[in-house]
Amino acid sequence: MMCIGWDWASTTHDITVLDERGAIVDRWALPHTEQALTAALDRLARHGDPTELPVIIERPDGLVVDRLLAAGHPVFPVHPTAFNAARPRWGASGAKSDPGDSYKLADYLRTDGHRLRRLQPADHGLSELQCLTRHREDHVRARTAATNQLAALLDAHWPGPRKLFQSLASPIALAFLTDYPTPQTAHRLGEARMNAFLRRNSYRGGKTATELLQRLRSAPTTATALPTATLTAMIHAQVQLLRALQATITDLEKLIKEIIAVHPRAQLLAALPGVGQINLAQLLAEVGPILMRVGTAEQAAAECGTTPVTKASGKVRGVYFRWAANTRARTAITAFAHNARLQSPWAAKLYADARARGKRNPHAVRIVARAWLRVIWACWHTNTPYTPTQHRAAQALTTTT
Repeated sequence: MMCIGWDWASTTHDITVLDERGAIVDRWALPHTEQALTAALDRLARHGDPTELPVIIERPDGLVVDRLLAAGHPVFPVHPTAFNAARPRWGASGAKSDPGDSYKLADYLRTDGHRLRRLQPADHGLSELQCLTRHREDHVRARTAATNQLAALLDAHWPGPRKLFQSLASPIALAFLTDYPTPQTAHRLGEARMNAFLRRNSYRGGKTATELLQRLRSAPTTATALPTATLTAMIHAQVQLLRALQATITDLEKLIKEIIAVHPRAQLLAALPGVGQINLAQLLAEVGPILMRVGTAEQAAAECGTTPVTKASGKVRGVYFRWAANTRARTAITAFAHNARLQSPWAAKLYADARARGKRNPHAVRIVARAWLRVIWACWHTNTPYTPTQHRAAQALTTTT
């Protein structure tokens, strides 16, 4: 059986085809264009049926992987760290080239392919959710950056509004900065006007207009103030940016909720304690593909980064944080685990026991996440929706207490 090594890059690719003895049958480089990718798939097809031509590549997703799967090739992703660890078998000099890497990948597949797990075609619904949730995360990060920029701008030129509301990105804080973008515009702001503003914006912060005004007036002032028109323009620009980002986040969240409302896998995890709709979407999008790809719950836990790494040699033994993991999946499952421990007595006990053993909060949360992954694995692979009354460990805890 022939083996194909595909060394990918953003602008060019290198491909090597080896026969079963390791001899080079074909080798070429191609640019990252539609014409070149189509020609490459056609050229590979001339070596045999695509279903009989496995391909190894150093990534589990992306346009090239999708095209290979669509053409019918068995695709075997390999982690770059695992592949780099095998490099000395082809020479100790540390030499590296893209054509050489494609050859080494193909040879690695030929000799160690039995150690690799074949990539399965993605569930299009999960792929859609993954794109949406990641796009939302990008916008949330942008909102955080814009909020920090606004905070820095206020600290430098008008610290007063920083003390008024819980979040600068909240609608009422942005409304205040729209109406009163500078100390000069807020100079004549009294209790009557502040009360009217609070009523108009449905304030629920629990502070009176007098208290808020005291906060505003007690803030330090700058010695060298910007011109009023300049500061107004800068504040309004940042407020508009935050409003635009919040609007896109709201639109994306609405679309995400519409998709998970009809996705068949969503019902399996919808009853998990403490899981919200966005976190549910993140679990489906990031953890779901891992559950479909790996063979056991422990493999899923390792890929999600909730299990440690043990290193033992001679008299030295240590257990360490797992760096080589799917960080997005780890974020999704640990966010759920944190919320679940606040809603589920079983998860709360797991967390409390871990803390009692001296584990720090992030470690204890990962322990809870690992336990929940076993439950999620069972639901996913038996196609059984999570039901608290059927969760035996949780029910046993309830019975004993």
